[in-house]
Amino acid sequence: MNKQSATFSRSVYELLSSMRFAISLLTILAIASIIGTVLKQNEPYANYIIEFGQYWFTAFKWLGLYDVYRTHWFVTILAILVLSTSTCIYRNLPMMIREMRSYRENATEQSLRHFQHVAEFPANNISADQLTTYLDNQGYHYKQKQDGDHLLIAAKRGSANRLGYIFTHSAIVLICIGGLIDSNIPLKIEQTFGWKKIETRDLAESQVPAISRLSANNLSFRGNVTIPEGSSADVVFLNIADGYMVQELPFKIGLNKFHIEHYTTGQPKMFASDITIIDKKTNRPILTHTVTVNHPLIYDGIAIFQASFGDGGTHLNLNGWNLFDHSGESFPVTGSIHDTSKLATDDTQYTIEFSDFRPFNIENFGDDQKTMHDTRAVFGGNAVADKKNLHNVGPSFQYKLRSADGQAKEYSNYMLPMLLDKRWYLLSGMRDAPNQPFQYIRFPLDPERTLSGFMRLRGAMLNKSLHPEIAQHFVASAIPDAPADVRSKLVDSATKVLDIFSQGGYKALSEFIEAKVPVAERDNAAQTYLKILELSTYQAYVITQAQAHQPAPKMNDETGWFIRDSLNSISDIFFYGAPVYLQLATYDEVQATGLQLTRSPGKNIVFGGSGLLVLGVFSMFYIRERRLWLLIKHNSVLFAMSSNRKTLDFNNEFARHQQDIADIVKGT
Repeated sequence: MNKQSATFSRSVYELLSSMRFAISLLTILAIASIIGTVLKQNEPYANYIIEFGQYWFTAFKWLGLYDVYRTHWFVTILAILVLSTSTCIYRNLPMMIREMRSYRENATEQSLRHFQHVAEFPANNISADQLTTYLDNQGYHYKQKQDGDHLLIAAKRGSANRLGYIFTHSAIVLICIGGLIDSNIPLKIEQTFGWKKIETRDLAESQVPAISRLSANNLSFRGNVTIPEGSSADVVFLNIADGYMVQELPFKIGLNKFHIEHYTTGQPKMFASDITIIDKKTNRPILTHTVTVNHPLIYDGIAIFQASFGDGGTHLNLNGWNLFDHSGESFPVTGSIHDTSKLATDDTQYTIEFSDFRPFNIENFGDDQKTMHDTRAVFGGNAVADKKNLHNVGPSFQYKLRSADGQAKEYSNYMLPMLLDKRWYLLSGMRDAPNQPFQYIRFPLDPERTLSGFMRLRGAMLNKSLHPEIAQHFVASAIPDAPADVRSKLVDSATKVLDIFSQGGYKALSEFIEAKVPVAERDNAAQTYLKILELSTYQAYVITQAQAHQPAPKMNDETGWFIRDSLNSISDIFFYGAPVYLQLATYDEVQATGLQLTRSPGKNIVFGGSGLLVLGVFSMFYIRERRLWLLIKHNSVLFAMSSNRKTLDFNNEFARHQQDIADIVKGT
């Protein structure tokens, strides 16, 4: 049993001290590091699901690729590599030191004659002093050994080459130790035993339980915090797996002022934060500093980086338009970004969750304007359109409208009108999920560049009690001299078309035609119904303008396009997914800074190891060890030379020494 145990221990020792084993571990770590560099780490799991889909998300999650540097297998390989490399150093260091100190002065004449680079010179009474002087001038260190009437001079140069092996292996150990320190092994141990748990609920920071909070003495961390202007924070949030942990800070950070400059395209040019470090015990300021990108503040061992920026709770004043009532009046709505508001309509309670405000929106107005392309360059967007006709279209805000049953749709509404196809619109985007693009609805503006004209017309078109009056105006305008029975039938037909359209827009009208009209007559029927609908809508526009004491619409192309756009928008609101459109009227912007805070005690160790690695690689590749022997006999001098790398330079050096030594010997 003891013999088997000894054999096993010897096998483990041989494996750990094997260079091939260490290189294999390094290869695995290199591949993992490439993945960790290419794949953004520590993002919320929802982002990865959107990017990769459920199947590959699950596969990558099982491999731990979303936090490569802190996975158990990566840390384990690091630890084994430290052990393996240390064993290699322990095993080979004594031999290398002996080699560096050795002059190999015990070389025999027979062995020297078998060298690839060897030469012999006839001589009588050659003085060893002349040869040793030459070696001194050439930078060689040497030893002499007398054996009878033979004198052997063993010289060497460049033995520091072997330090390269020691430096590189020691560097690997140091880098891995630094990585192990920053991998926060104590936290992993606490998680393994259940002493710390990841919080997955959406809780306010003050409500996060102690089991999901880390003390200010935590060995290492990397977290983010968003601080609005005039506010402070004494914690950061660490994204871990499918949740987060709260990391306590030994101090507070207050944001005095956030600065941002933009290019003419609206993209951010420079942003910085004026911050104050505040003592948590006395609540007194310690220092004030401006943090900019790539110029962090390091305080109390914690590096504070300028990472991003966002909204800090901009206050919004909105006009709410009920899309399905019969009035054309708006009602006030107020809210703040990152806050919620209640909205009641049609006996249904909704919650408005304001998520983002963007003072700049860079949009592409290229040849194809039928679809709005989201090319925002601020607050997280960085898309670039293929056909660059970019303009800043002003502020926008995003929100989710959540019903009582928890279902929510996301909206993005622009504040300023947009000129598309030479007509003015207000745009509102809608999507069902974050991984979908926004689908935009265009609300046309009246000649006064307001939304009131459309909203009044929309109310009339959805008001069935007003449809007979609209139809009568249409018939009176279209066939004023027709018989009464013809006009009565046309009034009924127009009223029917308006009623169907008010129930579901163009889709409802199309379904009615498919259900009631024979296939051969559908095209003609569709053209007739659309003609009746457009002319009736014009009469509805006349009526609503008169009721609002506004000028009567003109019979021109501008009015015609307004009618068509209004019909398209009324038809689209049935698919808008919300009973209310929120129009941004005014806002009071509050900016916020996004800071990343890191405590990385292993960083300096890694930097030191990296410097040692450079020195080691330089030593191995640029320092060549050369050994030289001169065997002086009574009638000749035997010259032999070797190097750890056989190169053309070495051949030339041997030839030069051969010629110089020959001249010395002849000169005697």
